[in-house]
Order: sequence, then structure tokens, then C-alpha cells
Amino acid sequence: MDEVSRQLRWERRTELPLAFASLVFLAMYAVLVLAQDLPTVWRDLCTAMLAAAWVLFAADYGVRWRLSGQRLRFVRTHKLDSVVVLLPLLRPLRVVKVYEAVQRRRGQPRLSLYARVITYAGMTTVLLGFACALAVYDRERGAPGTDMHTFGDALWWAASTLTTVGYGDVVPVTTGGRVIAVGLMGCGLALLGAVTGSFSSWLVQVFSREDDERPSGG
Repeated sequence: MDEVSRQLRWERRTELPLAFASLVFLAMYAVLVLAQDLPTVWRDLCTAMLAAAWVLFAADYGVRWRLSGQRLRFVRTHKLDSVVVLLPLLRPLRVVKVYEAVQRRRGQPRLSLYARVITYAGMTTVLLGFACALAVYDRERGAPGTDMHTFGDALWWAASTLTTVGYGDVVPVTTGGRVIAVGLMGCGLALLGAVTGSFSSWLVQVFSREDDERPSGG
């Protein structure tokens, strides 16, 4: 029990600084991908900030692993955290947890379950779409036979993939780009299912409440 409380205290102390570091990581990666004519000194600075942020993420993972006392079971029970250490570009997805933490600290009431699902899904969609667009554009730009000539093309591809529309006018041609595409397709289906299921459940609840409040005839 003491290990659990120490882990919770650590997470509460570090969630906001690490959320800021994750946004810095995403911003620095975006600069490196989009600003190709950036002077060498600035590119080195961005790379150093990326490395420093990743060291923070890895150190946080190691500390929480140690405090949990779960050993290898920690990896299974914290799948997103484990993946993020290997793919730090996904770290900003943890920012969605900070919103509710800030609400708790300010003493504000929590959103309803349905509002939280839609809010988290919306924030996750924006962050995931932007991150994947950057990663795919970094790999597709200049590849033989590519349809992704600008970052706008990459954003269009990410939007159509996340929404499961898939027009097919812009598709990745590199192996790395296709691996990212498969992951984004799976996330898009999961997010769409979560939002649709939550909205449907909310509608059923509303209609059921209206039926209960309707006076019976007779």
C-alpha cells in the first residue's frame, strides 16, 4: 500500500512538468521536420531538447516502475507508458490526463462520463493526427512515387485515415509510412467506436429518462 501511495505522489508531482515536456518534444520534432532550411546550430539545439525530453520520459518510467514494485507486471498494466518510452512522439497523448488533474486541483467538478469520453477522444484525435502526419511526412517527403509533397498533404491523409474515410488520393509508399498508417487506422477505429458507443449510450439514457417521466395513460 505504501508503494502505491508513493507512486501516486510521484505521478501527481510530475504530471504537469512532464506534460509540458511532451508538448516541447512535439514542437521540437515539428520544427525539425518542417523547417528544413533551419541553421545547423538551431537544429542541434532542437535535437538536444528532444534528447533531454526523452531522458525525462525514460527516467519517469523507471521511477514509477521502481515505486510500483510490480516488476515485469508493470509493463503489462501500463501498456501506453511502455510504448511511449519506445515511441516518444506518442507521449503528448498522456496530456489528456492532465485536464482532469487540473480540474481536481482547482476543486472543479468532473465532467460526466460521456463528456469525458468525447473530450478525451477529441484531444487524442488532434494530437495523434498531428503527430502521425509529422512522422509520415518525414518519411514520405522525397520518396520515389510519393503523393505526399507538402505537410498539407500529410494532414489531409491523417484526417481521412483517422475518420476511416480513406479517399486513397494520398497514400504512403515507404515501409515506415505504411507501418504508421496501420497504427493510425487502428486508433481511428478505436476512437470512432468509443465516441459512437458513448453517444449511443447517452441517447438511450436520455430516452429512457423521458419515458420514465412521461405520465402513464389511463
